[in-house]
Amino acid sequence: MLTKRGLLRLGAAAVSTTAAHRAFAAQPTRTGLGFEVPRGACDCHVHIQDPAKFPYVANRVYTPPPASVDELLELQRALHLERVVVVQPSVYGTDNACTLDAVRRLGGRARAVVVIGEQTARGELDEMNRAGARGVRLNLETTTAGAFDADRAKALLDRVAEQINGLNWHVQFYTRPSVIAGLKDHLAQLPFPVVFDHFARATAQQGPEQPGFNAVYELVKSGRAYIKISGAYRVSERAPDYPDVMPLAQALVSANPDRIIWGTDWPHPNSDFGRGKPLTEIAPPFAIDDGLLLNQLAKWVPEATTRKKILVDNPARLYGFG
Repeated sequence: MLTKRGLLRLGAAAVSTTAAHRAFAAQPTRTGLGFEVPRGACDCHVHIQDPAKFPYVANRVYTPPPASVDELLELQRALHLERVVVVQPSVYGTDNACTLDAVRRLGGRARAVVVIGEQTARGELDEMNRAGARGVRLNLETTTAGAFDADRAKALLDRVAEQINGLNWHVQFYTRPSVIAGLKDHLAQLPFPVVFDHFARATAQQGPEQPGFNAVYELVKSGRAYIKISGAYRVSERAPDYPDVMPLAQALVSANPDRIIWGTDWPHPNSDFGRGKPLTEIAPPFAIDDGLLLNQLAKWVPEATTRKKILVDNPARLYGFG
């Protein structure tokens, strides 16, 4: 039975969430765009969070504020973007209902990257495919006693390869260059493309010469991997325009411009803020100027034809946009 104290706690959490949402909505500043965004441009990495309709899982590590479809559409209009990929956030675990609902509401302009488990049935995968899913998000930070376990990671990859066989999907990772280097040969022989989030978590300050980055470079160069030159603030501390990210971006584009994609990482979740805190405490997102970040792409990639590959052609191929 829910006690009076429990009701008060729920009410306080709801007020806290609403207040955080208002603060979040007022936060972003959007610098005007300094270049012409091509028709059909795609934001390849956003999240939708609607805890009122789709509650977060109980075992999450933090509680972000809501991020709605309407807010996403506002962002798309401001940045002159016409397509979007909704990526399943960690706060929903393997329950992809919110992500797929967002794609349904967004229609043909949207695709999804989902999270699945060992028990996810083929019928569920087929249904997600019909709903617009085109990839699986995996955590390769598999550990044993605090150390990366390559054998367990390979077993996970092989299991997922079997699960998604025949769907024409890809697998997306948010992992480190050292992990990618340890799995390079295994990743190269997988029967589907792999996608690395956010510069493969390379450290901007260390540049392209850092340990493990050559494996990322070679996989992109060979065409076996795509990489998102997104989330610059996750690999650099030099806000607001992260100039030290340019050498990483230009190295990757030079490796293979046909395997580069871009995304905002909106609404810029900050899970580190919430770690170790009560789940009733809302973790505010990073305050990011999305217009300023998109303008960096024109600095990293001055050629309009190459930017069109990154914003239009490569996402259309990878996510199956018509």
